[in-house]
Amino acid sequence: MSIAFNNPLSIPVLGFCAYSGTGKTTLLKKLIPELNRRGIRLAVIKHAHHDFDIDTPGKDSYEMRKAGARQMLVASHVRWALMTEDLVDDAPELPHLLKQIEQDKIDIVLVEGFKKLTLPKIELHRAAHGKPFIHTHDTNIQAIACCDDTQLPSELRRLDINNVAQIADFVIQYAKNWTPSTTQVPLQAAPECGCEMDSSNSLSVRQGVDNILSFVKPVTQIESVALDDCSNRVLAEDAISPVDVPQQTNSAMDGYAFKYSDPMLSQYQIVADVMAGHSYQGRLNDGEAVRIMTGAPVPEGADTVQMKELADDQGDKVSFSGNITLGQHVRQAGEDIAKGRTALAAGHRLQAAHQGMLASLGFGQLAVHRKPRVAVFSTGDEVCQPGEPLKPNCIYDANRFTIKSMLKQLGCEVIDLGIIHDSEAALVEALQGAAQQADAVISSGGVSVGDADFIKLALAKVGQINFWRINMRPGRPLAFGQIGDCLFFGLPGNPVAVMVSFMQFVQPALRKLAGESAWAPTLLPAIADCQLRSRIGRTEFSRGVYHLGADGKLHVSSTGAQGSGMLSSMLKGNCLIVIGEQDEQLVPGDTVYIQPFADLL
Repeated sequence: MSIAFNNPLSIPVLGFCAYSGTGKTTLLKKLIPELNRRGIRLAVIKHAHHDFDIDTPGKDSYEMRKAGARQMLVASHVRWALMTEDLVDDAPELPHLLKQIEQDKIDIVLVEGFKKLTLPKIELHRAAHGKPFIHTHDTNIQAIACCDDTQLPSELRRLDINNVAQIADFVIQYAKNWTPSTTQVPLQAAPECGCEMDSSNSLSVRQGVDNILSFVKPVTQIESVALDDCSNRVLAEDAISPVDVPQQTNSAMDGYAFKYSDPMLSQYQIVADVMAGHSYQGRLNDGEAVRIMTGAPVPEGADTVQMKELADDQGDKVSFSGNITLGQHVRQAGEDIAKGRTALAAGHRLQAAHQGMLASLGFGQLAVHRKPRVAVFSTGDEVCQPGEPLKPNCIYDANRFTIKSMLKQLGCEVIDLGIIHDSEAALVEALQGAAQQADAVISSGGVSVGDADFIKLALAKVGQINFWRINMRPGRPLAFGQIGDCLFFGLPGNPVAVMVSFMQFVQPALRKLAGESAWAPTLLPAIADCQLRSRIGRTEFSRGVYHLGADGKLHVSSTGAQGSGMLSSMLKGNCLIVIGEQDEQLVPGDTVYIQPFADLL
């Protein structure tokens, strides 16, 4: 029995749904010619999850479309095709796509994808993959094409996934039994199966960051570490200066120290030479001066220094030229840091300048927060370990190594869990083990709005997890939550999206976790040298190259194509161009903000 939905056509529509790797496309490539052989005229609609192209760079149709044509129709005596540029927030609406079909020339529409919709479907299932059923959460399943090892309830229509003729029989019979609905029921999302993202839970980048930070508490363990080993550690206690800096009132110049008078005397008697590291033990009287080096203590009775370039030294006497003001070129004791005052507040991440200043105060040991421990793993049977032979239909794991490098830049202790097999049991075990030894766990992949992934099912069993749509590109899907006291971040699968999401969401959380209290991302104004496009209501992070222009201002241009799988765009660029939610298009000369890669990449 078909389920009524908003089908705008007078012909039937039947979907095919399955988890990734089950073989939807493989089956359809066999089923389509079998149905054609039986005289069935077909149209097929496939939901693509990526920025796809069907024409080739260099071809006229491609170049005209990229130049700005919203619709491009190319035709020959063999075929015609219409490409339409139509940017939408979510998956394209199936009723709209169905209206583009020439229904008078076909008998049935087969749909691959759109499995969340209340669309009549055939579910594909292979027991060897160990993946859960879809029909238990979706009443629109008409039949299940499966293998012999699959156990099904007796009331479900069973088809042999390897018997194309039998599946073709079912499709033809379905088409014969189908009748147009007299009542139009709005097409809507199918029931959640625990593995999909809540489409209503859409946040801005700022909302996402604020939500995450509200759950983050700095690590409480404190370690006493030698100054030499404090680089990139976060200070846990205020550093109180045990001395004045400078320790004595001293000269800021090589010159002559004396007591200021108004008017100035015509000559002063030189009574001593004061070198750095030494002092004059007497007290200067009116009309007396000492030769003094930079950093040497100013004698008692002296309050002013004139540089030697403006002095006429006659051996035992000296006279001055140029303007002289009371107290010039004299550094007062404690004017930089007074004894007993806070030299550096807790919460600072220690870098070279901090360590140099603390060394000048005599600190040999410092109290710092323990390094955050972060566990990292990748998921997917299609992911291979670099250095090993690449399996057919697989890719090398780039994301885990990118994440580990960024974690080390943040001073984290990294726990590498490797690649976790695509099974719910393996992921539950990995997550539970990681949460017991780490402060945070990061995975990549498995949080998209496409086919379900086991990471979502596993997370539902071990923790409290939110799946968010972030109004940004790249990196829209994001999972965040807790496994006990451990934070969890589920990042997208595309490499660029991983880096951008890490920079915007994981970085501020880990900095706060490490005890860094006053960090904020570096954003610099720059002049756009090219046209930049986005969409109102979304934050766009384009990869860019910035430089100092001849006008003395920062300028930035795009690296070119911005696909979220294009790692080369991160290598060509040195910053992210942040196009705010209020901007749809920026033209050359407009001011934009850039986020340099320097902190992490």
